[in-house]
Amino acid sequence: MELNEKDIKKLLVMFMILILGVLVFLLIKPVIFSIIGGLLLAYIFYPIYKRILKYVKEKNTAAGIVSLIVVIIIGILLWLTIPVIAQQVFEVFRLSQTFDVSTFIPQLFPQASQDFIAQMTIAFNSFASNIASGMLSFLSSFLLDLPKIMLQALLVAFVFFFALRDGDQLGVFVSEISPLSKSQNHFFVKKFKEITDSIVYGQVIIGLSQGIVAGVGLIIFGVPKALFLTLLAVILSIIPMIGPGLVWIPIAIYFISTGNIFVGISFLVYNLVLTSTIDNILRPYIVAKRSNLSSVVVLIGMIGGIFIFGILGLIIGPLILAYLITILKAYREKTLSALFQE
Repeated sequence: MELNEKDIKKLLVMFMILILGVLVFLLIKPVIFSIIGGLLLAYIFYPIYKRILKYVKEKNTAAGIVSLIVVIIIGILLWLTIPVIAQQVFEVFRLSQTFDVSTFIPQLFPQASQDFIAQMTIAFNSFASNIASGMLSFLSSFLLDLPKIMLQALLVAFVFFFALRDGDQLGVFVSEISPLSKSQNHFFVKKFKEITDSIVYGQVIIGLSQGIVAGVGLIIFGVPKALFLTLLAVILSIIPMIGPGLVWIPIAIYFISTGNIFVGISFLVYNLVLTSTIDNILRPYIVAKRSNLSSVVVLIGMIGGIFIFGILGLIIGPLILAYLITILKAYREKTLSALFQE
């Protein structure tokens, strides 16, 4: 089949778009996670921006106010917590090297044999050492890469500001270049928004709240290294089917087994009443009428996302998996081809 001049021009345009697309990807690849982070922050705080915009009536001012508030909050939190967390990580590492778990195991398992105690001691020491070493390695890398991290944080702030200010135009632009038909494009935007809300608000925001409540309990009951354990509780709370119980249950058992029965039971009741139920209290308000994703899908996406994308993978991984499942459902229901029809 012979190509005419019009076909040749189309192929040349497509080739140029492909080349430019590859070059743009290579250009933004080193900072792509900063861009995604800024967009995710803008997505989370966009409702607040819209509320402020109603009063100030000027986009730059509204976006600047929200950006300033977020930067101040994050800056204060990092300024106050990083030195304490770093100190507590070093203390946990030192404690893991000196703590003799063999004296604690017989209190939990009175009938345990010496072989069982020895195996549990080896397993615990190895686990504690790996966790503490990983934390130390992360802190060392963080300090070494601090100039690069600050540059990435600056980019996140810029993306955050402009995504807030130009969010409406960005949505219109994406809709215009979408290959989907207008009706199906509206359906997919609505569906993807539900999925994103379910993960961002249902897992991250609620998990963050649950971890903070657990951390408040650690501070109230005078648990050592409370800030370090709070950070661990927050991370575990975000991950579905795990939760902060992996932090507060062993501490409650430790209190009870060492004779602090009243403190241990009070700590247990606090977490059962507040930490464990906050999910049920917040979820109907925060995630009401949003997509109910399977916990297995979210868990697999988070774990895989962490390995590929790092900490942002907690959000990016489940989103990718959920979006793929949505498209596969459309294919299964034989509606995929209809998506591209006017």
